[in-house]
Amino acid sequence: MNTPASPTSSVQLLEVAPEYAGQRIDNFLRTQLKGAPKTLIYRILRKGEVRVNKGRIKPEYKLQAGDVVRVPPLRLSEPDEPAPVAQGMLERLEAAIVYEDKALIVLNKPAGIAVHGGSGLSFGVIEAFRQLRPEAKDLELVHRLDRDTSGLLMIAKKRSMLRHLHEALRGDGVDKRYLALVRGSWPTSKKKVSAPLLKNNLRSGERMVEVNPEGKEALTEFRVVRRFGEFATLVEASPITGRTHQIRVHAKHAGHSIAGDPKYGDEDFTREIRDLGGKRLFLHAHSLAISLPDGGELKLEAPVDEMWLKTLERLGA
Repeated sequence: MNTPASPTSSVQLLEVAPEYAGQRIDNFLRTQLKGAPKTLIYRILRKGEVRVNKGRIKPEYKLQAGDVVRVPPLRLSEPDEPAPVAQGMLERLEAAIVYEDKALIVLNKPAGIAVHGGSGLSFGVIEAFRQLRPEAKDLELVHRLDRDTSGLLMIAKKRSMLRHLHEALRGDGVDKRYLALVRGSWPTSKKKVSAPLLKNNLRSGERMVEVNPEGKEALTEFRVVRRFGEFATLVEASPITGRTHQIRVHAKHAGHSIAGDPKYGDEDFTREIRDLGGKRLFLHAHSLAISLPDGGELKLEAPVDEMWLKTLERLGA
């Protein structure tokens, strides 16, 4: 695939890769010509300046693999380009990569970094990686992690991998496991929390999730990893369904909220953990097993950060 147009460009010939087959020409051009306004794309289509296999086409034309799309010279303005991500942040995220191949990146996302920009944030992980991997035109988040949750995050570099992983997430082709430090002594017998979850948007625009019979079915499996007397328990949580804030709300529902959780946590418990130096949400996506398109399996683990380790050390002491 040729590179998208620069602010002033000559004629481009774009060969349609198999993963774009069936896509409308207008949508294809919007993904290929980053920064080109929709009005410009529709204008060059309407005037017949875009040719497919040397012939004129309509905006609703559906592409076929191997089609050659001729794009006329374009003059694109650059004001819409996102502000560059600071070098220090780029280096931090590059260092956080635990796995990369031609179709997939998996990183151990640090706590406190959003997965994408918006809501007052100029950038997130995905914007940073588009800057780090400019040659990968189809970079997309496969799933999300809350800003304050750390751990394994998948980014697809190819549309075919994105589709495969979305399908795997809907079935049972992805096994994600989290570590969480929760209040009190989690009973060994409590292996599952099954409670329907309903999303509410508050007037402030903040999203809250609650256990509600009108919500969507949600199931999380829990396993005790380590006890700290009656005060706290380190548990492993496996979300069988993938609802927003699922582990955080299910832990609270079970009476054992997660340390450092500003939305669903227990203030006294969080304060005591902070006094030990634990100034973060204690939820970390530590293990991932995914079935790959070629039938193989990828298994990854990501260590917790220094703050997490030191807090557990002090708890244990």
